[in-house]
Amino acid sequence: MKGLLLKLAITATVCTLLSSNPTVAQVLPPAKKAEHVDITKGPALELARDDFAIIRWTTNNPGGTDVHFGVVHYGTDPKDLSQAAKSPIRLNRTHRETIFRVRIDGLKPQTTYYYKVTSTESNGKSDGVESPVNQFTTPGPGERIVAYPPQPDPQPK
Repeated sequence: MKGLLLKLAITATVCTLLSSNPTVAQVLPPAKKAEHVDITKGPALELARDDFAIIRWTTNNPGGTDVHFGVVHYGTDPKDLSQAAKSPIRLNRTHRETIFRVRIDGLKPQTTYYYKVTSTESNGKSDGVESPVNQFTTPGPGERIVAYPPQPDPQPK
């Protein structure tokens, strides 16, 4: 009889664990929003090839929804930044800073592009920060520019 009761107790425990929904317990309310979001590093070109570029920048942690988007508005005319690229990022609530990286595809070789960056919560609400207009020029076909991490200076011969 003891063995049967033990089997029933173990079965009941296992069934309870298997039928519970642990993901519900992990959903947290949005983090407290930062009073003011500032770009602390960048924005800057991280990498460029003849047809794409990656722009990177760092802000203090904006808080709010865990999922944010880094957004780059760009174009070949500094007064017409009507194209946009964006990338999602999941904030780490324990970090003071957030690094955004956005890939811009469909670029033309040896062309100067102008851009500014911003970030939004997953619901589209702006974090209230926007950079000044910056620029980069894509390299020729088959070439690349690696700006981050910084490359060491070549040794003199």
